[in-house]
Amino acid sequence: MGTDSKPQQRHVINLQPNSDNNGFYMQKFRLYETRSNFYMIGWDKTKTFWKVLKIDRLESSELIIHEDPTTYSESECIDLLNRIHEGNKSTGGLKFVSRCYGIIGFIKFLGPYYILVITERRKIGKICGHPIYAITKSEMFPVPNSTVLSDLAYSKDENRYKKLLRSMDLTKDYFFSYSYHIMLSFQKNLSNSKTGLALYETMFVWNEFLTREIHSQLQNTLWTVALVYGFFKQATLTISAQDFILTLIARRSRHYAGTRYLKRGVNAKGCVANDVETEQIVSEDEPEGSPFGVSAVVQNRGSIPLFWSQETSRLNMKPDIILSRKDFKFEATKLHFEDLVQRYGNPIIILNLIKTHEKRPRETILRAEFADAIEFINKDLPVDDRLRFLHWDINKHPRMKATKALTRLGEVATNALELTGFLQCQLIPTSRTDELLKLSSISCGNREGRARKDLYEMDVEMNNVCDDLCGAYYVKLLSVQKGVLRTNCVDCLDRTNVGQYAYGRVALAHQLHALGFVDVDNINIDSHSPIAHDLMQIYEEMGDTLAIQYGGSAAHNKIFSEIRGQWKATTRSQELFRTLQRFYSNAYMDPEKQDAINVFLGHFQPEEGGPALWELNPDQHYDVTRHGSSPAAERSRYNPSLSSKQFFNDMQLEQALGSDCFKFQEGALFDSSNFLDVDWLSSSGNSGAEETYDRSSIMASPSRDLSSDSVTNELKAETDLSASDSVPGLKKEQTSRNIVVDAKEKKKTHRQYSEKFVRWVNEGDVLFP
Repeated sequence: MGTDSKPQQRHVINLQPNSDNNGFYMQKFRLYETRSNFYMIGWDKTKTFWKVLKIDRLESSELIIHEDPTTYSESECIDLLNRIHEGNKSTGGLKFVSRCYGIIGFIKFLGPYYILVITERRKIGKICGHPIYAITKSEMFPVPNSTVLSDLAYSKDENRYKKLLRSMDLTKDYFFSYSYHIMLSFQKNLSNSKTGLALYETMFVWNEFLTREIHSQLQNTLWTVALVYGFFKQATLTISAQDFILTLIARRSRHYAGTRYLKRGVNAKGCVANDVETEQIVSEDEPEGSPFGVSAVVQNRGSIPLFWSQETSRLNMKPDIILSRKDFKFEATKLHFEDLVQRYGNPIIILNLIKTHEKRPRETILRAEFADAIEFINKDLPVDDRLRFLHWDINKHPRMKATKALTRLGEVATNALELTGFLQCQLIPTSRTDELLKLSSISCGNREGRARKDLYEMDVEMNNVCDDLCGAYYVKLLSVQKGVLRTNCVDCLDRTNVGQYAYGRVALAHQLHALGFVDVDNINIDSHSPIAHDLMQIYEEMGDTLAIQYGGSAAHNKIFSEIRGQWKATTRSQELFRTLQRFYSNAYMDPEKQDAINVFLGHFQPEEGGPALWELNPDQHYDVTRHGSSPAAERSRYNPSLSSKQFFNDMQLEQALGSDCFKFQEGALFDSSNFLDVDWLSSSGNSGAEETYDRSSIMASPSRDLSSDSVTNELKAETDLSASDSVPGLKKEQTSRNIVVDAKEKKKTHRQYSEKFVRWVNEGDVLFP
């Protein structure tokens, strides 16, 4: 993040990820086919610029793409299609295939290439006027025509790979934008110099591999969309009778991505499992074209950066933690934290929520090794750049109330936020430049007297040619975030989500204060206030979504249930159900889920004559292996002979909260006592998928013949069609999401399990009626 200490000058920022140098980008397309080629037609929002892409269909195993360099008008494009139709009448003419909203990418298994496209979308929010979309439906078409397909295209292995890819449900938790760099935080959008192809190489773009071939041939990103995987939620909330917009974004890294027991710890490149960046954006709800203030803060979660694993067991719900003892100099751990510094700047604050005391050592094994790693790394760092490390065993005081527990976590968050700061800026249309002189008092309350002298102050001109807010904006940058809070437990799901909510609640109070909504010096949001309840619902939904993605079920939310006053018996049964569901998902479903992820991300690329994906062990088919050569030699069941008290000399919580060292000023290791109930926050469990979805189709949709007139009429009808992209009403409400699963499809995928069993694991139905 912004780590420079000098004020920056005003400059233009391009926020169009799919645009060329002139700011032109396309977001609507139509796909046609002849016997020899696919033709994709794309146009911009104003229907001023029309482009044509041609994909060869006579090559059985190679991908050949040509982009027409000409920019057409609408009438010229229609005339071109008519001429293509007339020229191909002898072989069937030009046929309409599908309406599209962008290319997801191309993929090849053993036979032909396939093209993946978005065929339906829905608008889920907007950031500074830039619409953000989710996928409602996608399609997958073989590129070559049927007459040139080889026998491999119909082989059993080819069909199995297609089924694997189809199991990656792109209608759930993937989102994109045509005109905003959604793969970057708001702060990085203001300072980012990357454009086009470079943006797809970032860690949060999940279809980087799928778009690699088309980007290599075209050297632009006009036809593709960059998919981010994680969570996106936007709601209009109210405080003191004033509305503001809250946006919560979780971006999951594609590096070392996978499922709970098959992806643990760190790899040799310093990438960790379950690495998620969470961004909380608060903006004023002002009419379009009016000045408004924006504030944003980023936090991080990720697996403990050591070489460790747990072997999936169908008999043991809590398998032993296996810790590798090879990386004595913690090189991979060091690489991980160097990457965090590069991404966010210093300081890096680590909140470690795993246990201190266990009858049978499991988490304490990792706790001891993690502490040693941080101490080892800090020895070679300057005092100001040392990692700020704090242990919090959230199981030590089981009788502490949930509200008090969150208060204690909030005190940790407050100290962390004071160190890192957060982004605060004001945006004003260039058409109202006379108001720039009054920028610090416009629409954000009277805050001039409260501004810190050491904050950044810079003016930025932001080029904004989006759908809803046309024109340029001046951005007055008042403060930036430098550093990040990194939170982890063992799974980085349940306890971590509580910690991130506590941080988000503290950050929200400061953000509202900075934007002028809260006019008191003692900033605090009571845990039982309506605004805290709304925020908790959103974080709880995010926690459930991330837990389903990585762990196979919704998160354990016992502390949230207590705050809501939910009946304890109901909470216990819910937690038990999620524990069982997570266990069965990990034991029975995760291997195939991991295979699908590895195919989607390109970690495994099938080759004719080579081993099939399902014939390999989980660590053999992607770019991350267990550390070392011999599993028997590299791994040891590290069971320390010393007691937990001998490993950790814990400081009392009250002493820690009142001391300077707790405020992370010493740069040393910090051990504090712990306070949450183990029954509140179990490390195993979860519920099923949440959202109604349509499976991506592997088969081409039926084509129909087009006459010259029908080509003209259909294209005109399409350009006049207004897409239903409105955002559902989200004012202080959470929308419940129904669960619809294609049981027949699931049965084909998991033939060895009963339909009732598979439905229970994936949907949460009653197993025993």
